Amino acid sequence: MSGFIRPLQYGTKAFLPYLKQSGDGHVINISSIFGIIGVPTQSAYNAAKFAVRGFTESLREELDIERSRVSATCVHPGGVKTNIARNSRMGDMGNIAPGSKEEITELFDRIARSTPEQAANAILHAVRKNRRRVLIGNDATILDAGQRLMPAGYQRPLEAFFRMRQGRQKMSSQSSQ
Repeated sequence: MSGFIRPLQYGTKAFLPYLKQSGDGHVINISSIFGIIGVPTQSAYNAAKFAVRGFTESLREELDIERSRVSATCVHPGGVKTNIARNSRMGDMGNIAPGSKEEITELFDRIARSTPEQAANAILHAVRKNRRRVLIGNDATILDAGQRLMPAGYQRPLEAFFRMRQGRQKMSSQSSQ
């Protein structure tokens, strides 16, 4: 886990004095929608992204208390049309895997609606407005709203989704035998 958060801490520690000295600046840290909701099979990734969120929120509060002209924003992208799913390494997810790597990649490609350009524009807009948090994509906005409205209840639809995907996998493997 320290391999995920330490570079963020060390990088911020190294560059923050220069930003403060310049009298202006903005720290932008990329978390994920998985830093707002927990998702089955992604526990280590979720923990790392929650850590980014906590670090950035604390940093922002410290900068605000100091009345610093430097600020911080945490970015929570949903599905952005990149090759992240295609190029990811997926470990053994056991019997709760929502599908093969190919199926997961295909699902991500269907869900991912935001372009990298849209994400960049949303981040720049958030920095200009000095926002604490920016959600990238409608999927991130919907999942964030679900988590806020049902802090523990949002997990039920995720569980149902994973069970549904398991059922499809079982039917698919039985029909191929």
